[in-house]
Amino acid sequence: MPLITLTTDFGTSDHFAGTMKGVILGIAPRATIVDITHEILPYDVNEAAFVIAQAWEYFPKRTIHAVVVDPGVGTARRPLLCEAGGQFFIAPDNGVLSMIYDAAPHKVRVISNASLMRKQVSRTFHGRDVFAPAAAHLARGVSASKFGKVVNDYVRSFSLKPQQIGRHTWTGVVLKVDRFGNLITNLHIDHFAGVKTRPFELRVGVERIHRLALTYAETAIGDVFAIVGSSGYIEVAANQASASQIVGCGAGVPVELEISQ
Repeated sequence: MPLITLTTDFGTSDHFAGTMKGVILGIAPRATIVDITHEILPYDVNEAAFVIAQAWEYFPKRTIHAVVVDPGVGTARRPLLCEAGGQFFIAPDNGVLSMIYDAAPHKVRVISNASLMRKQVSRTFHGRDVFAPAAAHLARGVSASKFGKVVNDYVRSFSLKPQQIGRHTWTGVVLKVDRFGNLITNLHIDHFAGVKTRPFELRVGVERIHRLALTYAETAIGDVFAIVGSSGYIEVAANQASASQIVGCGAGVPVELEISQ
């Protein structure tokens, strides 16, 4: 049974996500569709990049992931089909697959075969007219080579990677605020293991954080602290409270990490 996942900023109050599913099932009625989320912040390509990067490895080989966060819809930006890690990714060429490119060897094609799109392509809803049909045709067994030529000049977002700005200081960004109000940064513990053993200061907004907790419960209710989340990224959290509300910051806000030597 072909498996297709959907990650979008469409929300659930409009018809957009449901319409994509209708298009997919009209072409590939045996497909199973899994919603990763439709609650990406509108236009937030970095959040979508983070979310799909955390989810894809838990799916079976040959899963097809459609990622539609597309502020450039209707422009000259290209629709892409990426093969990576034994799976497929269909998305706009706006950097949303940047963390996939970093995670595994990959081959990227432009989706240019009009016969694999709907006959009428809207300038505002490529999720329905381009990406959903592409996912469905791929699920039906159409070869990736039929979609278009291989390209190497696809867009990569370097803002997803921390930058060193001093001998012991790095700047990063909040990639996502989760449902609990945790601020998920792009600082991965594998690259900043020093926070486990040395004094550090994590700066976000006006907050200065010096504590790395192993669990939420070892802190007092309402305390703000750093913690390593399930994806390995350092998060700013609060015990049974929203760190985002306490700190007054959200996705896209810069952070700084200084680790003492």
